[in-house]
Amino acid sequence: MKGLNDGHRRIGLARAISKLGYASRSRASELIRAGRVQLNEKVCRNPEAPTHIGKDRIEINGDLVEESKKIYLMLNKPRGIVTTASDEKGRETIYSLLPSDLPWIAPVGRLDKASEGLLLLTNDSEWGANVMDPANHWPKTYHVQVAIVADPLLLQSLEKGVRDDTGELLRAKHVAILRGGGKNTWLEIILEEGKNRQIRRMLTALNVEVLRLVRVSIGPLMLGNLAKGKSRELTSEEKKSLSAASKGRSN
Repeated sequence: MKGLNDGHRRIGLARAISKLGYASRSRASELIRAGRVQLNEKVCRNPEAPTHIGKDRIEINGDLVEESKKIYLMLNKPRGIVTTASDEKGRETIYSLLPSDLPWIAPVGRLDKASEGLLLLTNDSEWGANVMDPANHWPKTYHVQVAIVADPLLLQSLEKGVRDDTGELLRAKHVAILRGGGKNTWLEIILEEGKNRQIRRMLTALNVEVLRLVRVSIGPLMLGNLAKGKSRELTSEEKKSLSAASKGRSN
């Protein structure tokens, strides 16, 4: 990953604000178009205005924008919480679970309202984009409780691939039974594709009800024993392992 001051390369103003950790690129574009951003002491309304971080002066509402400390968090998202900064329906969001003194920070990917488990958040937009890059094929592991007694045929169907109601073919990399009872089963499902609501769509296509869905790992990062609703910073070892895995996958 290149640093903020890599050579003399200029980037768009909105992207520069995002890279500095002030806001997402979309939010930065809104601020720029609203006339709330000054570039070298002049109001700029062009989100793509060429900008050099470290040389050009960026101000928002009259305040100088400087690089924020890079933050990398892991959150154990509870069920019933939405993965957005604000919700038009007034539902509780993941930001209610985070320390109030954090700078702008954004989720890396999403978990839907009914899903639980590992969610990464950062203000390092390049790092987040790298984690989400489909070219890296990050394996994501989920523990899923289904309302049937699973059999080998179900596992084979999920691995072979299932077409949902749109006709799209969806498949799991690996499926195994973790434990079962008289009426339900816990499955371990590993995905590489990472398509929107993929597991729920696959199981719905097979007429299987999902009772719980918990993401327990992303690549080398494990949820571990982090309590539900709690967050913590990634350790330097975790961040290094993710970077090393990414480098190996991109070669």
